[in-house]
Amino acid sequence: MEFIETELTGVFIVIPEVFKDSRGYFCEIYRDDLFKKNVSTTTFVQDNESQSSYGVLRGLHYQLHPYAQSKLVRAVYGSILDIAVDIRKDSSTYGKHFSIELSHSNKKALFIPKGFAHGFIALSEYAIVQYKVDNFYSRAHDRGIDAFDGELAIDWELPLDVIKRSDKDKNLPCLREAEV
Repeated sequence: MEFIETELTGVFIVIPEVFKDSRGYFCEIYRDDLFKKNVSTTTFVQDNESQSSYGVLRGLHYQLHPYAQSKLVRAVYGSILDIAVDIRKDSSTYGKHFSIELSHSNKKALFIPKGFAHGFIALSEYAIVQYKVDNFYSRAHDRGIDAFDGELAIDWELPLDVIKRSDKDKNLPCLREAEV
């Protein structure tokens, strides 16, 4: 398993070793001892799964302290463009983002620590995304940032006319106005 830290401190790409033969393949998706040694000592408490059709954009989401969440995200079917945005006001990379394509074929995962907003868009006909979190959902602490905030300058890679967002996500504030 390979762990690559991105230019955003604490955000890691996780690449499993894949063993293929005529029957198919095998790989370890998550291994606690290696993860804790190389990435974070976080303890995951819940696994989530979502299905999205082509062009569905989910995010950018986060939770406030004390319910902030770290996430380990992967696409188990299809492909997504996954985005992490640094919302730590004291960080030298505040407001910067990292993007990566996660897919069932590349088997990569992205670790996003507390202090980041997260979102993704389905690039394939449909995508199934699984992610581990280290804190439970709290509606009272649930927040978000407009995925089209011009200051973030995120390239979602799809034309605007095919992008689908929930009403909630369409009405999120820009980063400057968001409660972080």
